[in-house]
Amino acid sequence: MVKKLVCVLLVLCALPLWAFAAEEQVEISSPSAVLMHSSGQVLYEKDARTPRFIASVTKVMTLLLVFEQIESGALSMADRVTASAHAASMGGSQIWLEEGESFTVEEMIKAVAIASANDCAVALAEHISGSEQAFVARMNERARELGMENTTFKNACGLDAEGHVSCAYDVALMGAALIRHQKIKEYSTTRQSSLRGGEMVLDNTNKMIGHFEGMTGLKTGYTQKAGYCLCASAEREGTELIAVVLGGETSSKRNADIAALLNWGFANYRTLTPTPDMPLMPVRVVLGQSDAVPVELEASNGVLVQKGAKITKTVTLQDSVKAPVGAGDRMGVLTLMQNGTVIAEIPIVAQCDVPRLGYGALLSRILRYCCMKG
Repeated sequence: MVKKLVCVLLVLCALPLWAFAAEEQVEISSPSAVLMHSSGQVLYEKDARTPRFIASVTKVMTLLLVFEQIESGALSMADRVTASAHAASMGGSQIWLEEGESFTVEEMIKAVAIASANDCAVALAEHISGSEQAFVARMNERARELGMENTTFKNACGLDAEGHVSCAYDVALMGAALIRHQKIKEYSTTRQSSLRGGEMVLDNTNKMIGHFEGMTGLKTGYTQKAGYCLCASAEREGTELIAVVLGGETSSKRNADIAALLNWGFANYRTLTPTPDMPLMPVRVVLGQSDAVPVELEASNGVLVQKGAKITKTVTLQDSVKAPVGAGDRMGVLTLMQNGTVIAEIPIVAQCDVPRLGYGALLSRILRYCCMKG
């Protein structure tokens, strides 16, 4: 047996009429684009699954692997990275590393994230995996783990190479993974910094930083084959979106497409923190050391909903459960429906353990019950 509590929440914000028209798609001039919520939900796409050259947007994956190494404890921001002859030979955007020159991991990250330094990207790759080739193998492995089905990496920096391709959707997936590491935003939002005691000025290649409301990054790219590319992240009022444009004709058109995607997304969607409209009642526990277990919603990063939509919340809880119960065991679900369509199911879980009664305790409870009846 289960018990249900159904309530309706009408989300009617004081917004102009155009803000409710999520069906009206945005106009994009670039050949390939996608708009994604940080949860991975796609809001808009235009030829987003076609493999293309992506230039330095490649470094989103390079930086993701670097931050994952730091998080695991295998790498420290203070570790020193020494440039090899191979790393120092990279062309394109660079800080002109010399063979044998060394910087800290943090300085290398800063050069990659702000100035798109190819030489530093390769130096980091070699430091982590021993060789760029071994690092690229891990890049491709991580791409498969993220569900990037149309991506193959051939190098760590994004210089054009035969078969080195991705697509707008895949780029958004790795962008979403990178921004989970909040530290990246310290660098990707920096408009200008320096290295070598101030002798080397680093200007952010993403000129939208500081000029577009909520922009937090993430990585530009350009080669003749790739065109003008950008994986951009932005956050407003708790809603975080990722916009990707590949193959733009000019940097200004690429930036205009990114701005149009993000503005459209923020105008039409918001993040709802899932909560039941009434307190969640404890669930009865049969043969437990406690008669009931308190419950709570499992942690959630929020649910993206269309502005002005009718949101229905349904709470479904088990009537009772048998001991033992473990903290985190599923006791029910909070279902969110938008205009009649299920958009999220948030588990309701036990807050604590409830062990099963032992034989002695069970016998004592039976005797006590009999005495009360007598």
